[in-house]
Amino acid sequence: MSLSAAGSLRLELSLVNPVLRAAAARVWRSDAGLPGRYRHYLRAMHQVIRASVPLMERAATRCETLGPDPLAPPLARYLRTHTEQERGHDDWLLTDAAASGTPPGELTAAVPPAHVAALVGAQYYWIEHGHPVALLGYIAVLEGNAPAPGLAGRLAGATGLPRTAFETVRLHADLDDGHSADLDRLLDTLPLKPAQRSLVAVSALHTVTALAELFDRIATAPHVSESAHV
Repeated sequence: MSLSAAGSLRLELSLVNPVLRAAAARVWRSDAGLPGRYRHYLRAMHQVIRASVPLMERAATRCETLGPDPLAPPLARYLRTHTEQERGHDDWLLTDAAASGTPPGELTAAVPPAHVAALVGAQYYWIEHGHPVALLGYIAVLEGNAPAPGLAGRLAGATGLPRTAFETVRLHADLDDGHSADLDRLLDTLPLKPAQRSLVAVSALHTVTALAELFDRIATAPHVSESAHV
């Protein structure tokens, strides 16, 4: 029996997700450098997450220009709904940064490095020159690898930073499981052609690779006061 679109994607991701989880574990290791790494994490995640709403809005708009396409209406509806669910999450990171002792302006003024542009920018390419359904692979990875329940509390204890500095970690641990289930249902109802299923998978696998690189850079970054870049 052939797998559903969601099942096939989850199977492919199960083969590479251990690499991503290992990179994340190196970021969260409990040692003297954890507070600095967490501040790097906030900067990097702000650079990534502030692109989420614009990406989804652009993908939804592209759906509306595709002409007769059975994917376009349900995909656009999902993206418009999910846009509102994700709106303002970049502001959560600014609030966490302030609670951690980092001026929010340091996050908004930082120049996004090339590896962040590679992670996010590939989605713009596929939206414009492939099909906006590619974005579902990106979303599947980001929401399928939500912070573990309890991570926020562990980080607060290990870093000595206020618990209010970890609200984004806590909230995403609570929210993203439900969002992943919504995405699986969408994937299994969309009339995807084989090439479109492949595009979603390519997008997802690229996202795993690029996100693991991002975490590795955070894990090995110098103390935040010594460098303005992750």
